[in-house]
Amino acid sequence: QVQLVESGGGLVQPGGSLRLSCTASVLTVTSYRMSWFRQAPGKERELVAVSTNAGGTTRYAEFAKGRFTISTDKAKNTVYLQMNSLKPEDTAVYYCNAQGLNIPVDYWGQGTQVTISS
Repeated sequence: QVQLVESGGGLVQPGGSLRLSCTASVLTVTSYRMSWFRQAPGKERELVAVSTNAGGTTRYAEFAKGRFTISTDKAKNTVYLQMNSLKPEDTAVYYCNAQGLNIPVDYWGQGTQVTISS
């Protein structure tokens, strides 16, 4: 059974950093389009960052450019989201997503809470 397990969320002060991890079982992250999404209370889920070809191609939401970095560790079958210069508006549940490149499959993790507050 495919599993995506996120970790690394928490409470940090504005200006701080967090690194989220998404470790996959069964599927190989380098064979999927791996993405991070987030959902704040009362808002729709939105795309944060996408990585294809193990980071060969990356794309970021405007709010993430220059502050967030998506990366892949093939040996650990894990995708990371490094988040710097965090702002209160970054507070949300962050979800990992894996989409098949050649097959119509879509997997989600359970989410990890990120709270930015002083």
